[in-house]
Amino acid sequence: MKEIKPPKKPVIYYYIVILIVVMLLNTFLFPAIVRHSIKEVDYGTFLTMVDQGKVKQVQIEDDYITFKPKTGDTVYKTGTMNDPDLVNRLHKANVKFAKVVPRENSPLITFFWTWVAPLLIFILIGQWLTKRMQSRIMGGGGNGFPFGKSNAKVYVESETGITFNDVAGQDEAKEALQEIVDFLHNSKKYVDIGANIPKGALLVGPPGTGKTMLAKAVAGESKVPFFSISGSEFVEMFVGMGAARVRDLFKQAKAKAPCIVFIDEIDAIGKSRNSSMAGGNDEREQTLNQLLTEMDGFEPDKGIVILAATNRPETLDKALLRPGRFDRRVPVELPDLAGREAILRVHARKVKLADNIDFNVIARATAGASGADLANIVNEAALRAVRLGRNRVTQNDLEESVEVVIAGYQRKNAVISMKDKLTIAYHEIGHALVAAKQSHSAPVHKITIIPRTSGALGYTMQVDEKETILMTKEQALDKITTYMGGRAAEEIIFKTITSGASNDIEQATKIARSMVTRFGMSDEFDMMALETVNNPYLGGDTTLLVSAETASKVDAEVLKIIKTCHQNAKTILLNNIDKLHELTKYLLEKETITGEEFMAILSGKQLETV
Repeated sequence: MKEIKPPKKPVIYYYIVILIVVMLLNTFLFPAIVRHSIKEVDYGTFLTMVDQGKVKQVQIEDDYITFKPKTGDTVYKTGTMNDPDLVNRLHKANVKFAKVVPRENSPLITFFWTWVAPLLIFILIGQWLTKRMQSRIMGGGGNGFPFGKSNAKVYVESETGITFNDVAGQDEAKEALQEIVDFLHNSKKYVDIGANIPKGALLVGPPGTGKTMLAKAVAGESKVPFFSISGSEFVEMFVGMGAARVRDLFKQAKAKAPCIVFIDEIDAIGKSRNSSMAGGNDEREQTLNQLLTEMDGFEPDKGIVILAATNRPETLDKALLRPGRFDRRVPVELPDLAGREAILRVHARKVKLADNIDFNVIARATAGASGADLANIVNEAALRAVRLGRNRVTQNDLEESVEVVIAGYQRKNAVISMKDKLTIAYHEIGHALVAAKQSHSAPVHKITIIPRTSGALGYTMQVDEKETILMTKEQALDKITTYMGGRAAEEIIFKTITSGASNDIEQATKIARSMVTRFGMSDEFDMMALETVNNPYLGGDTTLLVSAETASKVDAEVLKIIKTCHQNAKTILLNNIDKLHELTKYLLEKETITGEEFMAILSGKQLETV
């Protein structure tokens, strides 16, 4: 898409610049020219030149005398003296002379030009500026002060514009938006049958899933102008400014119809009016009211489609979501396995790749990643290839970039004592061994004890062989047991515990609490809903909707699950204590081992064949 440049500055700016230049020239250059063309002399020199017959013409004024010689173009100037014999000398030398008598202005005229005229000029300028400002604030036209003018970026059709081919992993969203594209191309067939195309479509989903890119793709496919503005750009300090900008935005859209208007982060102006406190932000409410009015103010066959994006749909005002405004809600969710692989291929188009790239492996290792995360992974892989002096991205670059995005860069200069290194090794092998000995855990993909910049001293990566949508109770319990494996290994080997299991404890507790309060996986509470999720696209914080007595029972049930899984992890490690020692020794030597190496040692194969 090619962005339209804003209109040129109004003519008044050029007038001001020209006036300043003329004033500077008049102050510094022109007086210098005048000074160079008039030469000052003393009165004696003047009389000598008169007596010698060198003066042609004299002009006598109150303060000075100017005279011109018979030869040359220079004009001379001298001061006046009380000389009664001057007139006789001029007559004797045949010099033409004249006495200049200054004309006195009327006191009334002097008062007018000195006081009244400047005051009138300032009043007229002030009135003009006030009218221009008011017209802009109220959404009027003109090129004056742009207080009420929207800051929307306008894009037009371009051969390099974004289309649906540039958006991967969102097939359902593209299908829902395809109808809007068809309407903008062939609106007549919809009008003939009496169908009304949706006035607006609301794109909802987590950050980084491609909502803005989808909106641009709709405009690129439709080949119509595309207005893009953020919801926060409407809100200003002055009440009424946001409403004026909404009016101006829709005025521009109607002038360029058919077109698409895209409002990003619409929750900045579209929050529910019922949720605001007493005496809330009048500016935001007026802006929302104006937006609702404008959406009702144009006919659906005009070819104006409003697209908006948000990751907080639950906060939007109900009037904004009713039929006739944002009729269609298009979910833009995190991509699945096939979607992640397609997104990786799209972003890899601009990168030189080696021949043996397997995007499916990277897609399986990035469950829960958004499109922006995957783009970042491809870019990190390209940067790593350049750092290592290669001109193509390899499979190893992509796999390492996944770890960079998840856990940060390697801390190569970190100094860790052998005792701590041994503890970390047993901790990570404890996770891997417990996971491998359970039937509902994902396979181990990689184990490392190299510290990362995120603060992780080591980690065990598990990658599912296929995409999982639902999680069974057995899978949830096995996940908690795997998290307990690191702490259990420390207890068994060192007879003490460290702070290295803090993140494991946090993740295990979160799963156990969800099993009790949300998933209905507890015998104590059966299928009773105890918790609600707020902002599902932004972290998903929860609110417990129970009494204090029930909350205490929930805590007891969560503790029971964690204790059971902790004991199961200990039992698995005690039953495989020899493998725990053997795998830890190998990990200490290599620092990083693959899942294949881990499984080979666990199954009793010779290390030489690994």
